[in-house]
Amino acid sequence: MGKLDKHYTALAIWLLSLAAITMLVRAADKPDAKLLQRGEYLANISGCHDCHTVLKMGPNGPEREMTSKLSGHPQALMMPAAPTLPQGPWMGIFSATMTAWAGPWGVSFSRNLTPDKETGLGEWSEEDFLNTIATGRRLGKGRPILPPMPIEALQKSSLEDRRALFAYLQSIPAIKNLVPEPLAPDTPAPGIK
Repeated sequence: MGKLDKHYTALAIWLLSLAAITMLVRAADKPDAKLLQRGEYLANISGCHDCHTVLKMGPNGPEREMTSKLSGHPQALMMPAAPTLPQGPWMGIFSATMTAWAGPWGVSFSRNLTPDKETGLGEWSEEDFLNTIATGRRLGKGRPILPPMPIEALQKSSLEDRRALFAYLQSIPAIKNLVPEPLAPDTPAPGIK
């Protein structure tokens, strides 16, 4: 074996080693299938789709628009000012899409839970997600999480379930959909004077 052959052999071994290490690192970064299945199960039974996936009228009545799965209030849907509720036992109203809610807290819009880096949770770490749930505040220190988000129910979930839910949300397709910020009570809707 000549000098050149030894160099090619060494280079080939080095490249194979690098490829193996890269595959191991990528495998370590991916959550296991059981964790993702648990997260999907939790998203389905805890009602995440009820508010974060658009409701539309289908041939058999209302149905979820799964092409917009968990992407929140549609960016293109500009909401008019919320109707004023009469005095009495009513506390809130919601849009036909079930993604915009109005009540004494103002108007809240269902957030984009997909891993889109610009408009969803793509830049969030697991710690950001866990802090949001623990404190009931965005990123653990921002504005309060608003109705109808059942933050109190999530706070009662186990740490393992919260991690599974986050892993699942990070695994679904990213959808670019910029959801409006909430409106304080008595704030006119954008474009309404």
